[in-house]
Amino acid sequence: MTGTTVLNLQTHLLLPVKDPPGSQELSFRLKEQESSSLLKRCKNLEEFKQVHSHILKLGVSCDSFVAGNLVATCVLSAWGSMDYACSIFEQIEEPGSFVCNTMIKGHVKALNWDQALLVYCEMLERGVRPDNFTYPIVLKACAWLVAIEEGKQIHGHVFKLGLENDVFVQNSLISMYGKCGKVQLSRSVFEQLMDQKSVASWSAIISAHASLGLWSECLKLYGDMRREGLRAEESTLVSVLSACTHLGALNLGRCCHGFLLRNISALNVIVETSLIDMYVKCGCLEKGLSLFQKMIKKNRLSYTVVICGLAIHGHGREALELYSEMFREGLKPDDAVHVSVLSACNHAGLVEEGLQCFKRMKYEHEIQPKIEHYGCLVDLMGRAGRLEEAMQLINSMPIRPNDVIWRSLLSASRVHKNPGIGEIAAEKLFQLNMHNPSDYVVLSNLYAQAQRWDNVARIRTEMASKGLTQTPGSSLVEVRREVHKFVSQDMSHPQCKRIYEMIHQMEWQLRFEGYSADTTQVLLDVDEEEKRERLKYHSQKLAIAFALIHTSQGSPIRIVRNLRMCSDCHTYTKFISIIYQRQITVRDRNRFHHFEDGICSCRDYW
Repeated sequence: MTGTTVLNLQTHLLLPVKDPPGSQELSFRLKEQESSSLLKRCKNLEEFKQVHSHILKLGVSCDSFVAGNLVATCVLSAWGSMDYACSIFEQIEEPGSFVCNTMIKGHVKALNWDQALLVYCEMLERGVRPDNFTYPIVLKACAWLVAIEEGKQIHGHVFKLGLENDVFVQNSLISMYGKCGKVQLSRSVFEQLMDQKSVASWSAIISAHASLGLWSECLKLYGDMRREGLRAEESTLVSVLSACTHLGALNLGRCCHGFLLRNISALNVIVETSLIDMYVKCGCLEKGLSLFQKMIKKNRLSYTVVICGLAIHGHGREALELYSEMFREGLKPDDAVHVSVLSACNHAGLVEEGLQCFKRMKYEHEIQPKIEHYGCLVDLMGRAGRLEEAMQLINSMPIRPNDVIWRSLLSASRVHKNPGIGEIAAEKLFQLNMHNPSDYVVLSNLYAQAQRWDNVARIRTEMASKGLTQTPGSSLVEVRREVHKFVSQDMSHPQCKRIYEMIHQMEWQLRFEGYSADTTQVLLDVDEEEKRERLKYHSQKLAIAFALIHTSQGSPIRIVRNLRMCSDCHTYTKFISIIYQRQITVRDRNRFHHFEDGICSCRDYW
C-alpha cells in the first residue's frame, strides 16, 4: 500500500467540516472522530506522517484524546518509530498520564531502559501525576537496568501516592527486587499483600527466587501456592520446571507436565523446551527425546537443549547426528549449539570429531570461536590425557585464557597424575587472583597423589590463612516428592541411625561381591582403616542407603551431586546396582551416570 492510500480513501473526510449551527463543541468532537478513524487506518509510518499533518491542520493536536491517540499509534504499532513519537511528545505542552505512560511503555518495548526512566522523571517535573499504570512499566525498566537505588526511590513514590495496596504495582515491585537480586525485599513486599495475593503475585515471587538459583525455595513456594487453591500460569511453571531440573526432582516435574497437559490445550515452544530440559537433566533422556520428536515447531534452542542433553548422557555420536539434522531442517547452528556439540564430543571421548567440529565452525560457518569453545577443546584433550597438546592449544589461543581454561587443565593433570603441568595451571589461576577453594584442593590432591606431603601442608596452610573453605560434597535424592540432601559424614538427618545401619548392611553384602574400597581416593596422610571409614560415609552412599530404605524393590533411584563422582563411589554404585537389582542414575557436576547390572553408561570414561 502506498503512502497516500489512507488519505485518498478518506477524501470526503478531508473536506472542511462545517460546524452545525450553534454547536462548536460538536464540530470539535467530529474532528476528534475523524482523527481517530484516520489513525486506525494507518498501515505504515509514511501514512501516519500524512495523517499527523492533517490533524495539525484540523487544529485538534493539542486535545489530550487526540494527542494520546497519536502517540499510542506511533509507539505501539509494529511499524512505529520511537524517534518520531518523541518529536510528537516534545510538542505536547501539557501531556497527561496516558501520554507519558505510553512513551515509557514505548521506550521499554524498544529496550531503551534509560530513556524510560528519563520520561518518568520528566513526568514528575511537569507535574503529571503517575498512576497505577505508570509503575509496572517504570519498575520493569529498573529491573532490566538492575537499578536498585532508583527502584527503591520509585517504591517511595508509590507510598506517597497511596498505591501501596495496588496488587499490580506490588507485583511489579516483587519482580523488580527479585531481578535486582534483593529477594528479601521481594519477600517483604509479597508478605505485605496478605490476602490480596494473586496468581501473578505468586508467579513474581517464585520467579524472583528462580533468578537467584534458590531452587528449593521455589518448590516450597509453589507448594504453598497450590495449598492456597490457586492455579499456576505457564510462566510460573517454567520457573518450577527449572527448579525441578536443577534439583533433579523428576516426580514433581512430571506433576507439572501433567498439570500443563490437563489445563493448556497447546504448549508454546518455551514450555515444551523447558519440559525437554527437565526430563533430560533429571535422567529421563528417552522421555525428553520423545517430546522433542513430537514438537510441531522446533527452534534453535530446542536443538541446543537436546544436543546438550545427549552430551551429558554420554551420547556423543547421537549428538553429532542431531547437529547434522539441524542443517537439513534449514536451521543454522550458532555459537551456543557448537558449545553443546563440543561438550558432547568431550564426554564421549571423541577427540578427532571434536577437533573437526571446531574447524567446521570456524572456517565453514565463519563463527569466531569464543572462550567457551576453547574451554571445551582444552577439556576434551585433557580428559583424553593429551595434556601437552592442550598446553600448546592454550599458548596459541588468540584470546587470553581465563580461569575455566586453566582449571580444566589443572583437573586433567590430577586425573592423569601430571604434577608438572598441574603446577603451571595452578600458578596461572593464582596469578588471576581466583580465590576459588577448589583450585587449592585439586592442587593439594595432586601433591597428595605424589605423596608430597610437605606441599600438601603448605597448600592447606595457605587456604586457611586466606579464609578459604572447601565446598563439602553433597547429594540430593527425591523420595515421595520430597528432596533430601546429604553431605559426607552426615549425622544431621532425622533418620541418621537407620541410614547408618543400612550402610553397614550394604558393606557386608558388598564384601561378598568382591568390592574393595579404593583408599587412594582419600588424599590424607592417615592409616588405611581411617581412609576406609571416610569413604564409607560419602554423601552419595548415604543418599543411596536412604533411597533403598524408602523406595520399593526394583524402583529406580536418582541422585544429583554437586561435585564430580570419585572412582570409589563409581565402583561402589556399580556393585549396589547388582546386589539390589536397581537402576541408579547419578548426575554429577559434569554428566550423567546410569548404573544397571554392574555397568555404567559412561563406560568408565568421565
